[in-house]
Amino acid sequence: MKKIFLLAVVASGLAFGQSKKVVASDVHWWGYKVAKSEASSHDGTVKVKSGDMIMKGNNLVGGSFVLDMTSINATDLSGEYQQKLNGHLKNGDFFEVEKFPTASFKITSVKKNSDKIYNSLVTGNLTVKGKTSPITFPAKIAYSKGVVSLVSEKFAFDRQKFDVAYKSTMQDVFVKDDIEMLVKVTAK
Repeated sequence: MKKIFLLAVVASGLAFGQSKKVVASDVHWWGYKVAKSEASSHDGTVKVKSGDMIMKGNNLVGGSFVLDMTSINATDLSGEYQQKLNGHLKNGDFFEVEKFPTASFKITSVKKNSDKIYNSLVTGNLTVKGKTSPITFPAKIAYSKGVVSLVSEKFAFDRQKFDVAYKSTMQDVFVKDDIEMLVKVTAK
């Protein structure tokens, strides 16, 4: 009886996939003023609070990630200017982290991509400030010795779909709608 139960547990794991817990991450963002250039941009990081990746055999088939929006940090500035921008990003002008302390991404599909480096197209639902919209990005996915890694190509999403709007008298005249991101996640 024990053998039948063990076989059923193993078979169900193979059918539905094996969950791997995120153990390392690096999420980098870029925001631009209307004149998109190095001089008119800010960039920084946000931490992954938790996450998992679902493997079926050697293939990534699902997963989800929770971003700690209270950790959003501009890395292109320091001192007083960095503190001001970080406060600005966290308040009602942008991410309202007191009301929405996390954002999330849930993978809905992973397909092969013809690119030699970014071998997969990852599609999922991004939720920011309680609003959800689908996004797709190219990623390099590797699986070896029980460890899966996902490294995205730099991709963009429209912040307006998530009500991340600069609340000033000039509205969004100075800030581009696209936020760019590069995501690196490792799970085991």
